[in-house]
Amino acid sequence: MSEIPTLGIDFGGTSVKIAAVEGADLVSELVRIPTQEHDGPTPLIEEISKKVAELRAKIPGIAAVGIGVPGAIDFEKGITYNLTNVRGWTNVPLRDIVQEKVQLPTVLENDANCMAYAEFKHGAGKGYQNIICVTLGTGVGGGLILNGNLYRGSRYAAGEIGQMSVDLYGVDGPYGNRGALERYIGNRQIGEMAAQKYYDAGEDAPADLSPENLCKLANDGDQVAVAVWDKVATYLGACLMSTIYLLNPDAIVIGGGVAHAGDILFVPLREKLKNSLTRECFDELVLSHARFGNTAGIIGCSTMARELLA
Repeated sequence: MSEIPTLGIDFGGTSVKIAAVEGADLVSELVRIPTQEHDGPTPLIEEISKKVAELRAKIPGIAAVGIGVPGAIDFEKGITYNLTNVRGWTNVPLRDIVQEKVQLPTVLENDANCMAYAEFKHGAGKGYQNIICVTLGTGVGGGLILNGNLYRGSRYAAGEIGQMSVDLYGVDGPYGNRGALERYIGNRQIGEMAAQKYYDAGEDAPADLSPENLCKLANDGDQVAVAVWDKVATYLGACLMSTIYLLNPDAIVIGGGVAHAGDILFVPLREKLKNSLTRECFDELVLSHARFGNTAGIIGCSTMARELLA
């Protein structure tokens, strides 16, 4: 079954990425469609259907399609309630429209859940039954594997760790949830934190305050940048601590661009978790960097598509 090629379609605010996948390996070029160049669902779905047809002509035997989208969905009905950073996608029966156009079994899933499923089936979470997956980027997303199954919740909205509060009196979140984690450690928020810390230290901030450059600065010994990453670890550790006490997982898998900080983030994070968890929760806990990068969503949803055929 793992050798049957399926298609993964990963929606993003900037582009839609499409590729054919066998197991965990892309077996076609990665096709990109600019999201914002299409006004609403209809023209974008038409372009996606065209690219799917082109890939099927090149890769024989493609048997199913998986779609991962950022935002709220109804998994059972295949409906997008909204797409993050993309207007006009309210209550769109995306799964059924695509399925009718391409004439292949199709599944629709939240993109963070797709990342979690990719890591569970093929990546850093393989072999574990209870996993918390976190994606750190523009925002903070999450997915849960519980007892060997993707846990979606009663309305398919579980795993939104980025909306959990790390400060009851903190920054307003998008849903009235003050202190939401992603309001502190999203890409932009990390840059803002860094600018303030350089100011407080009486130092000129570098022009580039991206997580990538702050990681480089920290690894080069810049103490302000080191302090930034320690603070990121504090916020993330506080949220993970609560989640670990609730779920007692085997593993935490962290992906997304911010996670590329590597040890500069993972070392203080591990120490903070060790100092705030009981031995039952910490001693055998695995803390891992995700195996997959920007193809995680494609691999996860294409795996779900393959399982439609079982």
